[in-house]
Amino acid sequence: MIYQKTERGATLIEVLVTIVVLAIGLLGLAGLQVTSMQSNHSAYYRSQATILAYDISERMRANRTVALGGSYDVDFPTSSNSHSVNGNQATRDRAEWLNTLADILPNGTGKVERNNNLITIHVRWDDTRGQIHKTDGSDPTTTETFVYRTEI
Repeated sequence: MIYQKTERGATLIEVLVTIVVLAIGLLGLAGLQVTSMQSNHSAYYRSQATILAYDISERMRANRTVALGGSYDVDFPTSSNSHSVNGNQATRDRAEWLNTLADILPNGTGKVERNNNLITIHVRWDDTRGQIHKTDGSDPTTTETFVYRTEI
């Protein structure tokens, strides 16, 4: 007598292997999503830094004679949004810019250097939240600096 086995459906082992493979794939996608969100957050800060660097450069162009005299020069003060907004136009512009840096960027501060007509603007902030960990296991630098050079 010959017994004939008919196979129907998937075995339990095949189902478990499929679930494991699917779970590993979904975990990989979740990791990519986290990395993507960190990169987007960091890109947002860089965009804000760019806009704020343009802001102070345009303020300096509007007040060119005073800017060339060095009234806009500043060297990374402590991040604070309580800079006094009074005095002459250059002092107000500088204080408003530093206050905005501190409000928009975490621990945001700035530096303005002048070399004749050439102005170098540095915007620095804490980018801990947006940093992606390095593959060698070391910690990434947490401070980002955007540098913008222009002539006024």
